[in-house]
Order: sequence, then structure tokens, then C-alpha cells
Amino acid sequence: MSIAEMRFPDGFYIGGATSDWQFEGGFGEGGRGLLSVDFATDGNRECPRQVTWMDAEGNRGKSHWEDPLPKGATLTMFDDEYYPSHRAVDFYHHWREDIADMAEMGFTTFRFGTCWSRVFPTGLEDEPNQEGLDFYEAVVDELNARGIAPLITICHDEMPLGLVERYNGWAGRKTIGRYLRYCRALFERLGDKVPLWLTFNEPNAIRGVCMMGIRDQSWPTYWQAIHHIAVASSSAVRLGRELCPGARFSTMFAMSEFYAASPRPADVWARYERRHEQYAIIDAMTGGGYPHNIDKVWASFDADVRKEPGDDELLAAYPLDFVSFSYYRSSLVSDGDGVRLLGGATNTYCDEKTPWGWAVDPLGLRLCLNELYDRYHKPLFVIENGMGAIDELEEDGSVHDNYRIDYLSKHLSAIRDAICVDHVGCIGYTMWGNVDLVSRSTGEMAKRYGLVYVDMDDKGNGTLRRVRKDSFWWFKKVCESNGADLSA
Repeated sequence: MSIAEMRFPDGFYIGGATSDWQFEGGFGEGGRGLLSVDFATDGNRECPRQVTWMDAEGNRGKSHWEDPLPKGATLTMFDDEYYPSHRAVDFYHHWREDIADMAEMGFTTFRFGTCWSRVFPTGLEDEPNQEGLDFYEAVVDELNARGIAPLITICHDEMPLGLVERYNGWAGRKTIGRYLRYCRALFERLGDKVPLWLTFNEPNAIRGVCMMGIRDQSWPTYWQAIHHIAVASSSAVRLGRELCPGARFSTMFAMSEFYAASPRPADVWARYERRHEQYAIIDAMTGGGYPHNIDKVWASFDADVRKEPGDDELLAAYPLDFVSFSYYRSSLVSDGDGVRLLGGATNTYCDEKTPWGWAVDPLGLRLCLNELYDRYHKPLFVIENGMGAIDELEEDGSVHDNYRIDYLSKHLSAIRDAICVDHVGCIGYTMWGNVDLVSRSTGEMAKRYGLVYVDMDDKGNGTLRRVRKDSFWWFKKVCESNGADLSA
């Protein structure tokens, strides 16, 4: 096949991706309850975001949002702190405008997260909040009316505060039942209107009280929580196949490419073991159960995971239908570096870096696609990819982001090569943050990803006016040509 003939397959899903708490806003409106991430402050590159708490003596404090809470401390908000999730970029009031922009670009899908506490305000209710379901049904109906397939993330790194306080989040087995009650409410209301569902977001990359609801952060507790998430995912797939028989289900996994830092056998082995820590989680949810070496993996973390009878059979019977993953960068792994799971050193062999120091490595994306397809033999979906950068709004209302166009062009070309040259079965691509949103890692607005600029600063000041960047018009060309024209 010549370059001129290369394009994405017919029916390829292409569009954008967001999360509820980084994008939606609407804090306290429409019956929305408190989320674990609502207690996370803003931050920046020099000072990462933190979570605020009060101890038993009434002393206030802050911890890194992935660290354990002090014993006896409770998550608490303070008037002199800014909490970005409360307003985010206000999709709650701008959804029609934002969807119109997606339709203008030619999106065929839009990935967004439903907010658990908008449907079950504390997570402990027996009946869902109908006003919350009404909102999501209106969004879904608008997307479908414009020919954009809704792709919903059920749980995107957050949970209602009630489940944090009652069950210690995903460390508690009872959280599974509450999650399934939430799934049932979504499936019964939206199941015939949503073709694609993600049960969770990046379970292999989340930690902390904000994202997992867990007060302590020991590795044994983490792996117990991961097992509960895997059981919840398979249970959701079982329920979804009953209530939404035409839908397909996945979970989004973080999949940065890892390279050995040197040809030294010890570094190559370290890379192999790091990757298999990742695969242990993906296998459990996608491959029909834990891998053969799971006891070795758990032992390396001093974890003694407790299962209940039937857990392994459930994982085997209800795996995910396709494998979706994020890809932003690549990293180097060396023997004895002490980093686990997704961690690694910056890839110094890549000449290009983003302003936040992430290695720009489109070939690494092609490698990930081939790796995953070789291992799972299931359709793949690149469901997050993008470049955080500082964008300038010019006096004439334009935003010139050729660096983003160049980044996206190279990564989409890598996907197209994987499909057309390597014969990898990839069914879709959604770039991260098609509208500017709050950064998960830093809580900033300065770290912008979008094709559409939002007039808001790091402290939430601004008009929230939407402005189309140069990349908006470039991505429109990509969508209209179904990937045939990726020229920057």
C-alpha cells in the first residue's frame, strides 16, 4: 500500500476525550454530591497539587494527593484554597457549545466521564439522582443527534466521599456492590444509546485517597484494591451484556512505552519485569484472568491478595471486549532504579520533549500497539494521547499551536502505520482534552491540551469563552479525510 492510499479503516472512531472532574464542573448543582477529588487543590510544576484535611485536634494540613492521610484526619475544604474540580471548565453549562465544536470538526465519537456523585451523591443511596441522569441523557442525545457516538467512562479516578469514609474506597470489598448499583442506573437509562463503555480509567496508574479512595498507600492495600476493581469490571461487563446487548466494554490502561536504559542484561530484565507488572492488571481484566506469574508479582510488593470463591471464574467468563489505552511518552528502566509500575526515567534518546519534559516518541506508540495486539488479539483503541503546552491567545483571537499539530500528526501517523503496514486491529483514536481542561497531575490550566482554548487561568479566573486554535482546523481536515491527510 502506498502512502497516498493509507487511511484509517471505514468506521474508525475519531474524536476527543475528557474526564468528568477535570472538565464538567457544576459543583453542588443538580444534586451532585462530594467527590474524593473535590478536596485536591491546584498546583504547578514546582508544587504538585495536594489534598487538604483536618486532624482529630482540629489542625488543618495538606498532603500530596497520592500520599496516605495522617491517622484520624478527614478530608476537609477550606475557604482560602482553590479546588479546580468544582468549576473545571464548566462543561455542565457549555455542553451544547462544546458538542457543536466537536460536530464541526467531524468527530465520530466523544469520550467523557459520568460523575459518580452526580448519579449517587454519597455513593450509598439505594436510588439514583434523576436530575443527574437527566443531564447525561441530554448530553448523549445531543451527541447522537450530531452523529457522534458517546463513549462513557463510568469511573474516572474518583468516587463519592461517602464510599471513602464508609468502606475505605476500593480497599473495601463492599464498594463493588455500590459501583454495580451505579452501573445499573447508567445502563438502564442510557444503555440503548451508548455503544462503547469504559468500566475504569487507568487502574494501573492510579493511587491515593483522591483516585482510589484509600486512606493508606501501602502496596499490599493497593493490590487488594486492584483485585476489587478487576472483579467490579468483570461484574459490570456481565451486567452490561444483560442490559446493553449491543454495546462493547473496555477499561482504559496507561501504556507508556518502556525501554531498557542500556543493553546490559540486568537493565533488559528490569524492563521486562516492569512491563509484566503492567500486564498483570491488564491480563486480569482483559485476558481472562491473572497471568501465570501473578504470585511472583504480588510477592514482590509484599501483597497477599484475598479473593472470594468465584472471583477467578468471573474474570475468566467476562473479559473486556477491546483494549483501550493512553499513550503520551516513553521512559527508560534500569536495574535497581526502585521505581514500580508506570515509573521510569526520562527517555534521553528522544530529541524532542514537551514543555513538561515528556519525551516525544511516536514510534513508541506503534510499539505499544503491536505489543498489545500480539498479546491479546483483541481490537485496540488509543483513547488518550496529546501534548500539554502553554498556548497564547493573540490579540486577534487566534491561538497558533503548530507544535501540537506536529505532535498529533506524528502520533496519528504511527497509528496509521500500525494499522496499514503492521495489520494491527485498531478501531479508534480520541485525543486527550479536545477542549482545554484542568491538568490531572498538576491542577493547572496553563498545561493546555485542547483544540479549543478556554479563557481561564490557574485560579479559575476568566470568561470561559471558547476559542478555536489552529489545531482545530487541522484536526477537522484529519477527520474529514479519515486520516488520509495528516500533513502538519
